[in-house]
Amino acid sequence: MMTGSNPYDAPNIRDVDEAALAKAVQILQRGRLVALPTETVYGLAADAGSTDAVASIYAAKGRPGFNPLIVHAANLEMARDIASFSPLASALAQEFWPGPLTLVLPLKKNARIAAAVTAGLPTIAIRVPAHPVMQAVLQESGLPLAAPSANRSGAISPTTARHVADSLGARVPLILDGGACEAGLESTIIAVRENDIWQVLRPGPITAAQIKEFSGAQPAQLAGDKVEAPGQLTSHYAPSKPIRLNALAAEADEFLIGFGAREGDFNLSAVGQLAEAASRLYAALHIADASEKSSIAVVPVPDTGLGRAINDRLRRAAA
Repeated sequence: MMTGSNPYDAPNIRDVDEAALAKAVQILQRGRLVALPTETVYGLAADAGSTDAVASIYAAKGRPGFNPLIVHAANLEMARDIASFSPLASALAQEFWPGPLTLVLPLKKNARIAAAVTAGLPTIAIRVPAHPVMQAVLQESGLPLAAPSANRSGAISPTTARHVADSLGARVPLILDGGACEAGLESTIIAVRENDIWQVLRPGPITAAQIKEFSGAQPAQLAGDKVEAPGQLTSHYAPSKPIRLNALAAEADEFLIGFGAREGDFNLSAVGQLAEAASRLYAALHIADASEKSSIAVVPVPDTGLGRAINDRLRRAAA
């Protein structure tokens, strides 16, 4: 079991052990909130079938009610009780689950899901996470869990238990410390439409090229500005300070986030590795936001592969 350490003066942070996992399950089954790690970012989890529990997610985050939530399922069998899977959706789930891929699929008519989870949409965003802590809680609780990122709405996503405590404080009864998140970016979100047409709603650790190679089909182009899934708001993942993108050097009083040979106050990856840069992106933004500098600058990051997801988050953070 992946565990962290708790050197913080935050009484609601607990290292992961059997007692902490049992406490988390008990809290969730009583309709309250638990923050816990996934392979992407820390999630703020609640019983997806409880109207009151889901409402507490929106209240704790200050999240707008039109922004739907991702439901986390223990396995494909649980997911099939909630959503309708086309042949392509089934194939994608079998290939990429458990893992950082969220599928937006038709919601089953009699699924035990609170209406606020889908924000009134006929579809639901669902995935099976890979992180052992989240998996343990899903298995032991028997609940599908709605779990957006465990931070105030629109702010920098959390990749450590400390980030959660700094953002949400006592709004969360329990934060399970499972260490730093491996991927460091939210899951890729793919909508699977009629006739197995697919669209990328949010880039993430699993790239469009991987989906295209697996499916043998090109993604459809997005049309309109309807919010169908988390992470589609223009301004999101944002620190409290202004951000300047594609900077070649720091200007006066800027905290510079570097990449590759372009050094800075914090380098996302000195060797220019996009996976490392993704895993360190939110940590860099948290550090920059806490610095004495009045603004943040970020050097160019290649807009290919995983770099597209990194740049998506940076553009929304700077909006």
